[in-house]
Amino acid sequence: MELIQKIEEARAFITGKADHRPATGLILGSGLGSLADEIEDAVHIPYSEIPHFAKSGAVGHANELVIGRLNGRSVAAMKGRFHYYEGFTLEEVTFPVRVMKALGVSDLIITNACGSVNEGFKPGDLMLITDHLNLTGTNPLIGPNIDELGTRFPDLTRAYDKKLRSLALRTADQLGFGLREGVYAWWSGPAYETPAEIRMIRTLGADAVGMSTVPESIVAAHAGLRVLGISCLTNMAAGILDQPLSHDEVIEVAANVRGKFVDLVKGVLEGMEEA
Repeated sequence: MELIQKIEEARAFITGKADHRPATGLILGSGLGSLADEIEDAVHIPYSEIPHFAKSGAVGHANELVIGRLNGRSVAAMKGRFHYYEGFTLEEVTFPVRVMKALGVSDLIITNACGSVNEGFKPGDLMLITDHLNLTGTNPLIGPNIDELGTRFPDLTRAYDKKLRSLALRTADQLGFGLREGVYAWWSGPAYETPAEIRMIRTLGADAVGMSTVPESIVAAHAGLRVLGISCLTNMAAGILDQPLSHDEVIEVAANVRGKFVDLVKGVLEGMEEA
């Protein structure tokens, strides 16, 4: 089945379930899904019901699309995402972005929980993504291009929107905390990186490393969406501290900064109309 037909079937199903027409999309990473609980007049749609949606098996991902209003703005929030390391194709990983575009979304906030490569950062910091490194050797746009969805060679110079980043910085300042800014590196996973790989990634210029976000950002750029990327730094990457890494730590630290994260995104949504 053609991708456009799949998108239309998913769009039609979702619009039949929810009256809201979302202007902003949210992709909520590991341990950050509680933001969706703040959505008012919410319609919860399990991924298993949406045509052609995959279902994540990752811990901390609830597998539902939540549509409603958050701080006065109509939103569609992915409470859980799909990862390349789970064995999904990159078309499956990024399919929800295509559907959000079809629903009318113009701005996309992509979040993740990830490891800090920058030794000046610390667990619990929130980092705005200024740019990314794709270290996987693949790309979600490989294959025939569908011109109705985007240009063959999209420009990623401004993949992470400067105006939205400025809005996030102002919002954080008003809330009384600071934000880091840095480059996010996409590592396929599911194994964490070795200390030698982290040294390589730092040399290449990354400040954080994780197993998501970049494919969604690339497809969002292809679709003409503005993107704001927010990373929750949940641990220091391999070899920086003399301790093992675990996903339990990722979930725990993400939970500890939940309030700050929720306040930031809600504040950004409030000012997004003018950004």
